[in-house]
Amino acid sequence: MAVADDLDRATDSTWDWVAEHTRTYLASGGTEGHESNGVHTLVLATTGRRSGQARRTCLIYGTSGDDFVVVASKGGADQHPAWFKNLEEDPSAGVQAGTRRFTARARVASPAEREALWPQMARIFPLYEEYARKTERVIPIVLLTPQD
Repeated sequence: MAVADDLDRATDSTWDWVAEHTRTYLASGGTEGHESNGVHTLVLATTGRRSGQARRTCLIYGTSGDDFVVVASKGGADQHPAWFKNLEEDPSAGVQAGTRRFTARARVASPAEREALWPQMARIFPLYEEYARKTERVIPIVLLTPQD
């Protein structure tokens, strides 16, 4: 079960540029790396479904009410990203969005929610539309609800 404190001890993404972004973000307390050209990112910590170890990555996000919204695009790959698979197994997550840090409960958007949220997320990051065309899977949208 990942919680906010796992953000500090989690293993970084295997993608070097994501790992560097994550380290800079957290080292600055969320003041660096949160926003770039109007796009906001958060740091997500999940529990590895096989290893049981905390894992972290940076993701572009939007909001819907009190929820933080992320897209499990994996660049349009035919498989879901590891962080999404981890949340399917255990929906508890640690999140840092800017300077705010919290434990969240993740859930996949319903089809109706997805229909409303997809255009919003594609406005934030237009490449999501290209990613959707590259794959036959329906790219999940995940809502992260703060628990504290």
